[in-house]
Amino acid sequence: MMATTHALWGMVLALPALAIAPELAPIALVAGFVGGLVPDLDLYTGHRKTFHYPVYASIAAVPALTLALLAPSTLTVALGVGLAAAALHAVADVFGGGLELRPWEGTSERAVYSHYHDRWVRPRRWIRYDGAPEDLALAGFAAVPLAATGTRPVTAVVLAFVTVSAVYVLLRRHLAGVAERLVALIPDSLFPYLPARYRRA
Repeated sequence: MMATTHALWGMVLALPALAIAPELAPIALVAGFVGGLVPDLDLYTGHRKTFHYPVYASIAAVPALTLALLAPSTLTVALGVGLAAAALHAVADVFGGGLELRPWEGTSERAVYSHYHDRWVRPRRWIRYDGAPEDLALAGFAAVPLAATGTRPVTAVVLAFVTVSAVYVLLRRHLAGVAERLVALIPDSLFPYLPARYRRA
């Protein structure tokens, strides 16, 4: 799924803070945003393996969220929502496409690595690939309750993310070809440092 989809859904996890502890809602939203994005920092170093922990992050999120509910503070809420958003990101990637450069071709059987099971989990392809129309629909679905908060900064972020997502969806299939042409220009000495999906291209 798109990074913007993950970020928006991470922010959705923060919405209960508006009702439970409104004064902590801003930190919860930031934590959801950051937690939704952090797993993809492994994009060029073992993507969907190095920072993706579908089992361990989910397990860690339960006591962290419990602590945030029992003793809400800036730290506990940020930790709980951030871990939950990171866990949701890793689990959600299972329902997307594989790791290939053209995931719509369905040639990869690697969705996300489960460190607990010590193996790759196969992609379910409910969201066929990052940037698929259904990916945009999922981002839009998350955007609705966030925009409904009526908070101007949140609404601005949401509109920006939905706009970026829509443009990416329009360009997604063309970007694979652009990436192939750019890879052809890279010096041979740098080639081993490229992610596997680009080296195979």
